Amino acid sequence: MIDEDLQQWQDHTNNLVNALIEDGTNEEVHHTIEHHFSSTDFDLLEKAAITAFKMGLEIEDPEEAELENGDKVFAFDIITEQPLDEEIIFEETKKMFELADLCKVDYDGWGTYFEE
Repeated sequence: MIDEDLQQWQDHTNNLVNALIEDGTNEEVHHTIEHHFSSTDFDLLEKAAITAFKMGLEIEDPEEAELENGDKVFAFDIITEQPLDEEIIFEETKKMFELADLCKVDYDGWGTYFEE
């Protein structure tokens, strides 16, 4: 059984992959996938980034941003290269969601770019 949050990410994955295909992205090449993580607690976010790095994942440097309400939030991305395949990307998404849960930070989904 898939929980409600994971179902949301599966729907996101399916919708995003389908939208890219409909827009004519090159399905034959690997796509750069950016998995987004955030927290209002920099120490927790830093620990999550270190955990990801120790797992052999490529991480981007944490950044600070300001939300619409003025609160500060810290974020970083994990970068992977994947074929544009819903099952492969969703399996990776589940692992990222679990990593965020383990590290007590927010998983904010993934994005990619149109490939010619």
